[in-house]
Amino acid sequence: MSTLPGEPKSQDPRLQRLIDFYEQLQPAHLDKLDRIYSDDVRFKDPFNDVSGLPAVRHIFSHMFATVQAPRFVVRHAVSDADQGFLTWDFHFSSKGSTFEVHGATRVTFAADGRVALHRDYWDVAEELYEKLPVLGSLMRWLKRRARG
Repeated sequence: MSTLPGEPKSQDPRLQRLIDFYEQLQPAHLDKLDRIYSDDVRFKDPFNDVSGLPAVRHIFSHMFATVQAPRFVVRHAVSDADQGFLTWDFHFSSKGSTFEVHGATRVTFAADGRVALHRDYWDVAEELYEKLPVLGSLMRWLKRRARG
């Protein structure tokens, strides 16, 4: 999917609303989570498995408190009936280094069009741990050993 800046990436307004939210995400937007997520949303990623808006708000608050300049860029989006799938890049800085994490998200929508389930998929070892100075060396060594 190739889109111009500002051009919709999805024909599904529910999915486009989610894309817009993530691509424009700022700390002030956390008060608008209830427009995107249902009250009892389940959110799961490699570090979290929580339910409810307060828990999701906490995840984003923690992100803004621990990394600098977090930014999502959605690359592809598809939807079908009550679910959608996104691929994305997450850019951020931490302790003087910049990082880019590639991942995907599967969402299911509640009857009111808000997200009821948000499930992120990304490889923590490859996308994050291997890029850290000391831990990265260990992870690359373990990967080489596992390959034989």
